[in-house]
Amino acid sequence: MFPWNYGFHWSAASYLFLGAFYTVLLVVAATLLAATLHSRCALHAQMVDRIRWRSDFHDLPECDRVCRHVLTGELKSRECPHAFDCRECETHPKLLARHPLPPAGEPEEDFFGMSFPLDRFYHRGHTWAHMEPDGTMTVGLDDLGRRLLGVPDAVDLPQPGTRVHANGTAFRVHKRDADVRVLSPVDGRVIETGGPDRGWYLRVKPEPLDVRHLLRGAEVRPWLMREMERLQLALSQEGAAPTLADGGVPVADIAACYPEADWDAVCGEMFLEP
Repeated sequence: MFPWNYGFHWSAASYLFLGAFYTVLLVVAATLLAATLHSRCALHAQMVDRIRWRSDFHDLPECDRVCRHVLTGELKSRECPHAFDCRECETHPKLLARHPLPPAGEPEEDFFGMSFPLDRFYHRGHTWAHMEPDGTMTVGLDDLGRRLLGVPDAVDLPQPGTRVHANGTAFRVHKRDADVRVLSPVDGRVIETGGPDRGWYLRVKPEPLDVRHLLRGAEVRPWLMREMERLQLALSQEGAAPTLADGGVPVADIAACYPEADWDAVCGEMFLEP
């Protein structure tokens, strides 16, 4: 049936067979090429995100690079050697085995008048991730991050199908003079997008499912106390009065209360973008 075979003769049937054969061969080759290019692009994007985050992490002030076990008082001082990615750390599981996290008492905790449900995992860039019954994870801004940005002027969300990487860009929020890069808490593929009006921003299929690097349970309170100190310091450095509360509760739109502050600098500090 092929021209190089002995006894081959051109005919209508041979034209049809060869046309179908080479069409299938071309489709298979194009599919393999597209898959290879897509994999290379995904790998490149992951490498770019990782390199950028490592660089940004080392540009953070030394006091902002502390290990999570310093926040909980288990260690006196230690800079995180893995840029907040505890999945790569040998010390983290040893400390957890020695000092297991106590079970959460209430399903939701109130911190300075802000709501932090304890069925979620928290990223130190002020996002949360919640496991859904179908195996996907919903990603949103925690209550302090939400109050920092108030009502956004605009939000840039990734298209469904986009891969996001832990500590890489999840989405961008524009507020006043600030262009805020919000970090992803997990690795995975975006399957749906939300927005501030829906209370969440992304629904992600985790690839792989690994949340060892995220804060949870009893770790949340000491971390948030430190974050409030960081925010007070960031605002005072921008010449704003060091007060955040209205009747003891942080206001719903912190940015609106500090019109003279350089909000890009404040958000850069709080959302880990030096």
